[in-house]
Amino acid sequence: METTIAPEKVDIDRINHLYREQFNHKPAMVRLTAKERIARIKKIKKAMFDYREQIEDAMYRDFKKHPTEVDVTELYAVINDANHTIKHLKQWMGTHKVSTPLNMLGTSGKVLYEPKGNTLIISPWNFPINLSFGPMISAIAAGNTVILKPSELTPHSSGIMAQIIGDLFPENEVAVIMGGVDASTELLKLKFDHIFFTGSPGVGKVVMAAASKHLASVTLELGGKSPTIVDQTANIKRSAKRIAWGKWMNNGQTCIAPDYIYVHRSKSDELVAELEKNIKAYYGNDASNSDSYARIVSDGHTERISGLLEDVESNPQNGKIVFGGITGIKERYISPTIVVNPSVDSKLMQQEIFGPVLPVLLYDSLDEVINFINSREKPLALYIYSNKKSNINKIVNYTSSGGVLINDSLVHFFHNELPFGGANNSGIGKSHGFYGFQAFSNTKGVLKQTLPFSAIQLLYPPYTPAVKKWVDIFMKYF
Repeated sequence: METTIAPEKVDIDRINHLYREQFNHKPAMVRLTAKERIARIKKIKKAMFDYREQIEDAMYRDFKKHPTEVDVTELYAVINDANHTIKHLKQWMGTHKVSTPLNMLGTSGKVLYEPKGNTLIISPWNFPINLSFGPMISAIAAGNTVILKPSELTPHSSGIMAQIIGDLFPENEVAVIMGGVDASTELLKLKFDHIFFTGSPGVGKVVMAAASKHLASVTLELGGKSPTIVDQTANIKRSAKRIAWGKWMNNGQTCIAPDYIYVHRSKSDELVAELEKNIKAYYGNDASNSDSYARIVSDGHTERISGLLEDVESNPQNGKIVFGGITGIKERYISPTIVVNPSVDSKLMQQEIFGPVLPVLLYDSLDEVINFINSREKPLALYIYSNKKSNINKIVNYTSSGGVLINDSLVHFFHNELPFGGANNSGIGKSHGFYGFQAFSNTKGVLKQTLPFSAIQLLYPPYTPAVKKWVDIFMKYF
């Protein structure tokens, strides 16, 4: 693998200069019409086509991601966001009338969405294009300025993003700050109106603590151990095909990847066999020779995942590797791996894996699975493979997660009419489509009194017995 480029030294003067420029430009951004905002989003969409080869090359150099996988999971995701926003933005920016309750007779109410102002997007390394430009589209649609801080772990991808944004936007509207943790630390000292962070729960807490000093709002897209439940009624061949794609796409480095499986005992052998069959169908008998199989992003991440496998091999209670388990630290390679029956106390089941290792646990009663999930932190995604409506409803209604997908993997991410985001430890706030626009907007309620006399005036002091009677009427009937 290519040696990682060292992150740029943090330029505090540049950070402060860009912040001041965008702060001063904030009023002009507020006044942008829907047409003007759409024009900016169309430039981002066009850039996905114009820079397609450069983006594909950058991501291959960062972690050997196949160009087609880049097209599907990075470029298409941005284009999909852009198309949906372009189609609906005028409606989102319009007046949203609300009904008038009986106690407010004589008034008219509406909801307006106004820009929050200066925003900061800190994006991750695993889907650098997707998870940078997606939130950026929402921020621009809402009428905000943006400073983007991409990950230093994917320097080539971050570099091409800086080039694209520099070509598309003046720095007082959208700008990029390169660098590592020091750059993020300096940015988080500034008084942004909204911060959008994608990454780990641990760093999410740091971001939220920094935002709290300025009472800035946050959207935190985090992660966690997203469970997959395969019951005795599931179509195992179809389920395994979709689980295998969802798990090993991007080498498992996906915040909504199936982190572990709970499969009904009667279907466990069949499911494992079908998973192995699909791994070979996707990546061949030796995934190290497949150009469709990405690599781990860094030596450190490779060593961490390798350590999880060593923990399995050191203790029979931590599970059994039934497929894969091959590592190559220098090549940042870990083969697609299946571990059966790991202890729930093993490192594999305590940590978010974020790599190509899939634990498979067996269950007899659905209640034990639900109890286990509810005993852990709320996951970002929960996957159910079942053809039994009562089982599906029981899991959906008796567990909590950022989102639920039934009989498929990952694809809910592309559904722009649905909110995307976590719950508590897996995230705060939602994104995508209108929900992303809303995240970067202040939802402002506006009420107009239209009558010369308001019913509320009946409750004005002095608080005579007559007023008391009106209070009783309001409390009882209104």
